Amino acid sequence: MRFLSRVLPALATGLLLLSACDQNQVFEKNIDLKSPAGDPYVWAVQDKPTFEFDITDTTQRYDVYFNIRNAADYEYYNLYVKQTLTAPDGKPVSRRLHQMLLLDPQTGEPRGSGTGDIYDHQILALPNQQFRQVGRYKLMLEQYMRQDQLRGIMAVGVRVARRPAGSE
Repeated sequence: MRFLSRVLPALATGLLLLSACDQNQVFEKNIDLKSPAGDPYVWAVQDKPTFEFDITDTTQRYDVYFNIRNAADYEYYNLYVKQTLTAPDGKPVSRRLHQMLLLDPQTGEPRGSGTGDIYDHQILALPNQQFRQVGRYKLMLEQYMRQDQLRGIMAVGVRVARRPAGSE
C-alpha cells in the first residue's frame, strides 16, 4: 500500500503533463471509483459517472476516448461499458455498448501502459464524432458486467480531442 501512495501521485502528475502538451485536446477528466460502502477500486453498477464538456466548433470532427485504470487483480480480460451521449438540448445523440479488452484474452498479459500493478488504457470509443450543436454535452458511462460491485476498476474517464487535419 505504501508503494501505491508513492506511485499514484507520480502517475497522475505524468498524465497531467502529457495531456497539457496536446493542443488538440478539448476535454479530459478522470473519476476515481469506490463502492457505496467506500471500498476503493470498485465500480458499483449504480455508479454512472457523467462527464460534461463544451463544444464550440460544429465544423470540426472529434475523437472521444474512454480512459480506464485497472488494478492487476481485476478478474476479467474485458470490460463492457454502456455510454449515453446527450446533446445540449437534452436529446440523446448516441447510446452504445462498448467491449474493451484490458488483458490479452490468449496470454492474459495486460494491455495499456502501466508499472507495477496499475494499468492505464485510453480506448478510442467514438471516432470521427461530429457534434451538431454548440454547447455542453454530457457523456454518461455505466459498467455492464452483470456484477453489482466490479472490483479492480480504479478510475474511469473521458477525453475529447479534435481530429488532426487530414486524418480520416
